Amino acid sequence: MLQAPSLSARSGLRHAFFTRAGGVSQDIYATLNGGVGSRDDPDRVSENRARMARMLEVEPANFVTAYQVHSAVAVVAEAPWDAQARPKADAIVTRVPGLAIGVTTADCGPVLLADETARVIGAAHAGWRGALSGVLESTIEAMLSLGADRARIVAALGPMIRQPNYEVGGDLIDTFAAAERDSAAFFKPGARPGHSLFDLPGFIAMRLRRAGIGQIEDLGHCTYADAERFYSYRRSQHRAEPDYGRHVNAIVLAP
Repeated sequence: MLQAPSLSARSGLRHAFFTRAGGVSQDIYATLNGGVGSRDDPDRVSENRARMARMLEVEPANFVTAYQVHSAVAVVAEAPWDAQARPKADAIVTRVPGLAIGVTTADCGPVLLADETARVIGAAHAGWRGALSGVLESTIEAMLSLGADRARIVAALGPMIRQPNYEVGGDLIDTFAAAERDSAAFFKPGARPGHSLFDLPGFIAMRLRRAGIGQIEDLGHCTYADAERFYSYRRSQHRAEPDYGRHVNAIVLAP
């Protein structure tokens, strides 16, 4: 697993950006696939998630993720939920010690957040849709509702697809231009006419700064470029694979 020094330096927190290593899944899912929604063997996914829970020193039942739909919805977790009753959301916040909250990714941007003083944490899944529609701002507002202060919040960006490998068409460029006044700075010409390379982590960091978050760390890893360590939805599409594994990125308040 990977960790952000900015979060590791805070007391009373444990966190992890899990890579694809250390699990029991096989073939295209090898090995630490945490995707409940993938077509992997459910027993293997359960074992993988149990291993992640143990790394964070929580019981598997206290290791929760949402049913992600690329939305701007953030939910407050006050107790663990069953995997079959996951809320439809793309961010989770909590102030409950011992409850690990996480998001699953396979190119989209995982963002873990914490206010050490208020003991409030958050986890956001920010693909381009969620980032553009406001999932980061929703996460911050939900944290504020639990007593966090935006001036104290630390945000860490985990592994995601990076600009050299994220070519998009003109339709996405037009969508951003219509909705975001500062979007042009995050696109540069691609190899194909009418296409551009999109800087997802740069866009995420900008939205966090605009929301008043001054402490932002980016781990800098590219999921597409490093097949040995990371799953990638886009790489799986380019390889014509039938499915892909999912990472879990999680944070917990120590009891």
